[in-house]
Amino acid sequence: MIVKDAAGGNLEPEQYRKMFIGGLTSSTTDETLKEYYSKWGTLVDCVVMRDPTTKRSRGFGFVSFSKQSEVDAAMANRPHIIDGKTVDPKRAVPREQSQRSEANISSKRLYVSGCEIIADKNTGKPRGFAFITFDDYDAVDKCVLIKSHMINNYRCDVKKALSKEEMAKVPEKVQQQERERMDRGARSRGPPLGRAAAAAAAAGWGPAGDRGGYGGQPWGAGPGTTAGA
Repeated sequence: MIVKDAAGGNLEPEQYRKMFIGGLTSSTTDETLKEYYSKWGTLVDCVVMRDPTTKRSRGFGFVSFSKQSEVDAAMANRPHIIDGKTVDPKRAVPREQSQRSEANISSKRLYVSGCEIIADKNTGKPRGFAFITFDDYDAVDKCVLIKSHMINNYRCDVKKALSKEEMAKVPEKVQQQERERMDRGARSRGPPLGRAAAAAAAAGWGPAGDRGGYGGQPWGAGPGTTAGA
């Protein structure tokens, strides 16, 4: 399906235009979020997620820009302070990525498969993978969203490079329990609060790990997000 903006122009894929905002205060509203992030571009959607019963903020929300470059601009201007609190902005990720254990960890290191750089110590032959270290986790998140990359005419896949200690922080059992809890929450979701909230309920936005996803095409945060009070 081709998504168009208000002027009728085609939008870039949503996965490149959506941000997860964690660590929100209980008083932050949709309008507050919209006002803050509008400084970096045109917002297509903006919503603070709320408990369907109490209507209290769940400490996170989503904003969708009209262009990927606007997300880049927002992420380049961290830290973000909303209602007196430093929040935790990440690039939102589709469900198939948010369910991976590494989705819950911030990493500045990227694993690249399908390339011939690192050689086997014994044979001297290329092992078919490499590591890249960035100065910021957002560059890694962006590379992972794109998934496949062409390097010297070779198709290479990427994912976050994590140590065993980092992987141990997010046991699979804990992740599965969190996903099940979030799925139950989606099924019991109350009346939507405006167009953005309707989209959240229908498309299944949600956090991964602490940000697990819901529904048929859920969304989550990038790694390492914490919810607010």
